[in-house]
Amino acid sequence: LLKEAGEDVTLVDVWKEHVEAVNKRGLRVYGVSGEHVVRVKATTNHSEVGHVDLLILFVKAYDTERAIRDSMPMIAEETVILTCQNGLGNVEKIGGLVSLKHVIAGSTMQGATMVKPGEVFHAGRGPTYIGELNGEVSPRVKNVVRVLNDAGIEAKVSRNINGVIWGKTIINAGLNAFGALTRMRNGELLLVPELVEMMSQCVREGVEVAKALRVKLEMEDPVKTLIDVCKATAENKNSMLQDIEKGRRTEVEAINGAIVRYGEKVGVPTPINSLLTALIKGLETSITGRTRV
Repeated sequence: LLKEAGEDVTLVDVWKEHVEAVNKRGLRVYGVSGEHVVRVKATTNHSEVGHVDLLILFVKAYDTERAIRDSMPMIAEETVILTCQNGLGNVEKIGGLVSLKHVIAGSTMQGATMVKPGEVFHAGRGPTYIGELNGEVSPRVKNVVRVLNDAGIEAKVSRNINGVIWGKTIINAGLNAFGALTRMRNGELLLVPELVEMMSQCVREGVEVAKALRVKLEMEDPVKTLIDVCKATAENKNSMLQDIEKGRRTEVEAINGAIVRYGEKVGVPTPINSLLTALIKGLETSITGRTRV
């Protein structure tokens, strides 16, 4: 969409087959936004891109540090780095490698699935929230929001982006692992009352941890939000379930695992999130044959 709006866009990915497909046939996007093929530059070589004005980071949470290291040739003095990743701790990882003056954060409700090299299914629309880490409404944040809206991507400025990110993480914690463990679509989870109760308890644990950390959530009723998300995305397979089905590592450590770690720091028990983290890690190991290091 940014490319079609006239912006100079380059896709950078370590997946060689995907890059080759995009360069050869374009990027095919279909789903709620219709169907279209976007002709966009793609490369596996960060160095050939040159310095960029805006670097949007969408990699898995466990790949954050590698992605930033690889992207160093693209980062100039005025480059803005926008992380729209899932989970907690991504900003801190980025800040361990570059100055946080470069970084703004975002959280998106857009849903998409990589179907195969060069092909993406746009599963759902939703707003994207973007903000400075300190809550300031800066010219650069307003400019990024304007560019996204001009491209047809609903975007809003947030004065509390940390609260937005925590809120999404808490909802993901109460949804993703349950879907991955049961192999159920989001709406199917609501058919089992016992699951709904466990999902609700999981969300409440996250809320209590956030309160202890004095994080102001933007949701009035997180459990209701969880139920509403399941209903609105009833046919969707969540990202953690997709990872398990494809034999890939999940982001459980950045979601449920992060809530557990923060809970330990502030003395808030998180038994449901602890159990889910252990079960998903065990499932990963049984499927992939890998152990974490």
